[in-house]
Amino acid sequence: MKHHYIDNNGVKLHVVDEGEGPAVLFCHGFPSIWSLWRSQIKAVVEAGYRAIALDMRGFGESDAPFEAEAYTQLEIVGDMVAVLHHLNIDQAITVGHDHGANAVWTAAVMRPDLFPAVFGISVPFMPMGGPSFLDQLRAGGMDSFYMFNWMRPEADNDWVDAATILPRSYYWTSGLAPEGEGWDPFDPAKNPFRPAPEVFIENDPEHLPELIESFNRTGFHGGLNYYRALDTFYSLASRPFAGAVVRQPSYFVMGATDGLNKLLNVTEESLREAMPGLTGFLVLDGVGHWPQVEAPEALNKAIVDFLRKVS
Repeated sequence: MKHHYIDNNGVKLHVVDEGEGPAVLFCHGFPSIWSLWRSQIKAVVEAGYRAIALDMRGFGESDAPFEAEAYTQLEIVGDMVAVLHHLNIDQAITVGHDHGANAVWTAAVMRPDLFPAVFGISVPFMPMGGPSFLDQLRAGGMDSFYMFNWMRPEADNDWVDAATILPRSYYWTSGLAPEGEGWDPFDPAKNPFRPAPEVFIENDPEHLPELIESFNRTGFHGGLNYYRALDTFYSLASRPFAGAVVRQPSYFVMGATDGLNKLLNVTEESLREAMPGLTGFLVLDGVGHWPQVEAPEALNKAIVDFLRKVS
């Protein structure tokens, strides 16, 4: 793999690059680093594509600006554009998970000239304009929603012990948790910080040790800023992007036991109005928030099939 360090207006971005062919840009979420995509990188390279995985700003070897305003989707899409320009790539198909899914959906709306197709995991496209989903939750008195807690400055302290928190978080947000005991984004008692059995990710045993080492070095402030920047972004984007849809070919994958499913009742029909180019929708049984390592074979097949259809 080639490692690139890109300067985007003073923010250093770390990018891993492998293979030849049409470009595929991978964007991770919280709490992750580029290596979450290790299996998917291998699969798309073997299928004849160029895989590019970004340490999103705030994570891994990329810079982590302190101010929350540096993490709106405007800035994140700017990072994606900077990666393409640095690597002299005209267009890239995007694959995103969690906050990275937010990024690839937003990039598809803002820069359809650069991102001709988009594959999202765990977090669907949420149209802009009108009250944001956060404002709707506030209006409904849903103050227990986990994002409101993680937006607080004090939330950094909740995540400070990476060696303890990251395995627990993975266990409770994955399909490993017993039925009815998994992470619930609306129930503080079912938080991802609870004691959990020892975790071993059979499909990628290196992942958690790498993750712990990385967050021991960087801390979690930058990653949590993605939550703190949401209100600012929705305020900025509500007018210029009101009613915008994802017209490009798109695909959405979700784990059947992902706690985020409690926020939105996502179905293929519910997605299609705002994603008229939707070509596929996949629900992975027994899988939680991490299809990349919980069900890599199924996810890889869906991604490669999608790439072959749109490139």
